[in-house]
Amino acid sequence: MATSKLQALWNHPAGPKTIHFWAPTFKWGISIANIADFQKPPETLSYPQQIVITGTGLIWSRYSTVITPKNWNLFSVSLGMAATGIYQLTRKIKHDYASEADPMLQKNDEE
Repeated sequence: MATSKLQALWNHPAGPKTIHFWAPTFKWGISIANIADFQKPPETLSYPQQIVITGTGLIWSRYSTVITPKNWNLFSVSLGMAATGIYQLTRKIKHDYASEADPMLQKNDEE
């Protein structure tokens, strides 16, 4: 019984013998690294890197539902990439623009 399930997974169109299986695995690593960067100060974040992470997440979350077979692992990791990228971009934009424009934010940061 277990052998037939393992063989079915191995021979599945999105199984471990295809890029459909491994691409999301590597993208999980990028998402986890971006989550680890939540602790970094916003001034060390890169606009180009976070824009690419966000864009990749948005594009592939859409594409993963169009391809056959539907790749739900790719969909979920792409959504995670988009979410972490948007969060990091928000942090960077707030740090670069909102803190300079709003003196109340600077006052609260000093306290």
